[in-house]
Amino acid sequence: MRMRLILLLNMGGPNDLSEVEVFLKNMFNDPYILGIKSPFLRKFVAFMITKSRLKAAQNNYRQIGGKSPICELTARLCGKISHFLDDDTAVAFAMNYTPPFAKDVLAEFTEASEIVVFPLYPHHSFTTVTSSISDFEKAQAELNLKAKVKIIEPFFEDERYNEVVVDDIEKAARNLNSGDIMLVFSAHSLPQKMIDAGDVYEEHVKRHVQILTEILEKRGVKFKQILLAYQSKLGPVKWLEPSLNQVLAEIKDKKVLVYPISFCIDNSETVFELSKEFRHIASELNFDFYDVVGCPNDSEKFAKFIAEKAKE
Repeated sequence: MRMRLILLLNMGGPNDLSEVEVFLKNMFNDPYILGIKSPFLRKFVAFMITKSRLKAAQNNYRQIGGKSPICELTARLCGKISHFLDDDTAVAFAMNYTPPFAKDVLAEFTEASEIVVFPLYPHHSFTTVTSSISDFEKAQAELNLKAKVKIIEPFFEDERYNEVVVDDIEKAARNLNSGDIMLVFSAHSLPQKMIDAGDVYEEHVKRHVQILTEILEKRGVKFKQILLAYQSKLGPVKWLEPSLNQVLAEIKDKKVLVYPISFCIDNSETVFELSKEFRHIASELNFDFYDVVGCPNDSEKFAKFIAEKAKE
């Protein structure tokens, strides 16, 4: 029987506190994240970064229930996608840095004749899409899988996806006087040197903000201003700007709605960093209103979009 697999890919997140170290170690050992050519030196630097950040990271995860929500949300999303598919199509997910890993997941689908690889990143970056696909291809080779492979390209320009995003923003703004509120699209930052080396991420994010702004305008959803900011800077090198810290400090009207534009599934960067850390910063800056819109997560509309995109 012909069997098709839709495989969702993402970076992952700790399923419990014991996996925080696994997450950090694997992430900083990734050559697409830490661009040190020597594997030995990269492993040593990754060890030192993990050691220095472990306790703080574990404490952060304790504040959001002792784990990242990303795996549970993605598992529920897989179930909802299945409702829009034929019986001969399975849906699964694999993570880059924490279980379930690609090789373990693919080992359960060795009879699949076709695999649709669906990285859950709206924009392309070496650090996300390239890294996840590389991880998939390594697992595919190790298992000697002969299935036909189709890779879904970044989808920030897809009208169906953007309708999901704008629906969520419009819903969040429905009971607010949005004309008095700033809408800030917050994207995960990257070191400027990666952009200078040819990563198209910044270009994709800026274009995405333009597209979403146009859709909001067509719908008549008005904000005082729409801005782009970057979060999750790490280390002393130059990163993409402006940072979310800078943007919040410069907002005079003290009312902001944040949308995490670079994420499809909530994770520590959204439920801890945006919803807790930056909410605290906004409070210290005497904001009258600060809120964060949730990611598409396991919504029916997002599930339907993925099912339709995978069928194309």
